[in-house]
Amino acid sequence: MSASPGDEIELPAGADAARRSVLELLAADRAAPSAVRDPAEAWRVHVADSLTGLRIEALREARRIADLGAGAGFPGIPIAAALPDARVDLIESIGRKCDFMGRAIAVAGLANARVVCDRAEAWATQEPPDGGREGNQAVTARAVGRLSTLAELASPLLVDGGVMVAWKGRRRIDEERELASAASRLGMEPVEILPVGPYAGSRHRHLHVVRKSGPTPPGLPRRPGMAKKRPFGAGR
Repeated sequence: MSASPGDEIELPAGADAARRSVLELLAADRAAPSAVRDPAEAWRVHVADSLTGLRIEALREARRIADLGAGAGFPGIPIAAALPDARVDLIESIGRKCDFMGRAIAVAGLANARVVCDRAEAWATQEPPDGGREGNQAVTARAVGRLSTLAELASPLLVDGGVMVAWKGRRRIDEERELASAASRLGMEPVEILPVGPYAGSRHRHLHVVRKSGPTPPGLPRRPGMAKKRPFGAGR
């Protein structure tokens, strides 16, 4: 395998073996929720892309992380392998994806990762340690929704000062303006946007870093689905 962004960070012993085990499962498991099955290609598209998030110091130092819309387990599983002292909760509402991630965690031997098969909005109403409300130093999200939607879902999951790191493709000015308009209603403040390459799973990959700037605003989370259907900041 070629070098990856994670090589810039000192990774724990066994991290590569854990990630390779997941890629082997991805290639062999017909139920895997990914169109990328070849291990070499999946390393670049999924694993190396996931590890670019470790460039964000706040994510590297987080001790509790929630991965929104975790899907096949990226970026959550590679991050859990790279950060064994952090607890990583993989939030996913689709049962077959949850089942795959459970198998992936088992073959990788990751004691610090678990699957939460629930809507983010529902999990955000539950108190730690089992629930996620205001219990995470970082939230990750990889290309699963508009920035304002992701920030809304992340806000009630984060501690004050915690960060959301969102993996997105080409920059969309409309999304960035929408997030800026919604920021005060969400208690979330855009911090920086980092271009990523050449390991990105998207040709135009950018990492958006958004920091929680105070207590969770009243009314969050909204009912499941509302953040996507009627994102704050839209139309302004």
